[in-house]
Amino acid sequence: MAKAEAGRLTTHVLDTASGRPAAGLKITLYRINGEERAKIKDVVTNHDGRCDAPVLEGEAFETGIYELVFHAGDYLRSSGAVLPDPLFLDQIPIRFGMAEAAHYHVPLLISPYGYSTYRGS
Repeated sequence: MAKAEAGRLTTHVLDTASGRPAAGLKITLYRINGEERAKIKDVVTNHDGRCDAPVLEGEAFETGIYELVFHAGDYLRSSGAVLPDPLFLDQIPIRFGMAEAAHYHVPLLISPYGYSTYRGS
């Protein structure tokens, strides 16, 4: 009998303007319950634009609605790019549901004027 997959959440961030991983970008994870938003943790991307460990896994993983807030403005300001004040994109919230104990991968592709996300693998 096959062992059931444990749930986990991972992410990575790519800077499409520079063609590089977005290193040093802060991400905050929240659990959403109705109108309430409870902070779970902050993580920071490494040199490869990834987190050193899953953002959520093991006993901490629960199905439900979550939000990753990518602090893109801080990253973009530190990149040396010429940017407007205020920034067009500063904090990027991605709200999503996890319906089963599976691997959820939520990547972010960013530039100073746009972003894209999808459910990756």
